[in-house]
Amino acid sequence: MDIPRFHLAFPVRDLAEARAFYGRLLGCPEGRSSEDWVDFDFHGHQIVAHLAPAEVRQTATNRVDGEDVPVRHFGVILSLPEWEVLAERLEAAGTKFIIPPQVRFKGQAGEQATMFFLDPSGNALEFKAFAEDSMVFAR
Repeated sequence: MDIPRFHLAFPVRDLAEARAFYGRLLGCPEGRSSEDWVDFDFHGHQIVAHLAPAEVRQTATNRVDGEDVPVRHFGVILSLPEWEVLAERLEAAGTKFIIPPQVRFKGQAGEQATMFFLDPSGNALEFKAFAEDSMVFAR
């Protein structure tokens, strides 16, 4: 299925940290950049880290399936094998997870593998995977 790409801009405190995190750790190729921002290819989507230290702040949480989930977060839905490889890479790198890799809504509609962690500027990311693509919007 051909779907539109999304574009997301977000604040970071330091572009070198953003490059190390998104480029090296997450493996997102870098696109255009300037002294104040850098584009990344985030699994086919365009994300832009803007240098704006004053905008970096803690995010509120809501309870979801017994966990405190950051309200403001972004991420992608990977295939289960891709998700497992990323989880292993993050664990090997010593990533401090907000919510460690796990399966949420086990045995229910929308069962999903999920993990939450912060970038160096405190932006929350969620990567998830479903055993079947039809479960993404299951009720």
